[in-house]
Amino acid sequence: MPTTTAAVTLTSDLLSDAMSVSTSTTCMKAGTTADGLDQLRMGYNEIPTGTSFDLLDATAAAIDKANKVLIANESTDETYYVIITIDAKVIGRLYAGDWMFIPWNCDDATHDLEIQAYTGTNNISWVCLHEGETLGTSGD
Repeated sequence: MPTTTAAVTLTSDLLSDAMSVSTSTTCMKAGTTADGLDQLRMGYNEIPTGTSFDLLDATAAAIDKANKVLIANESTDETYYVIITIDAKVIGRLYAGDWMFIPWNCDDATHDLEIQAYTGTNNISWVCLHEGETLGTSGD
């Protein structure tokens, strides 16, 4: 089985004492600690100002399965940003240089992961690590 591990280290000098937090996780299929995620979708999109679209569509094939999503705004102009929404609920903004790594719940077809660009053309890279999707027919 494939193994995918995500790791983050956060350091800060905001307080009088330095802070450092590190964590990692192995991405596993839903309800197991033995099977790693075995499929991925990825892409790179140039998103002009005012453009809004579904970055990832929620489908019945992904219901109740593990999905981990990494989105990075690779734009270099610090005033450029995108807004990320799921089911019309704002998750947050990604300014130039920002990124996010989240679990994504596709428990019904309305939970599309949408992105909308503001101020300029944003360069977005993304990866969705997920369990194998169940195909409906041999033509899927």
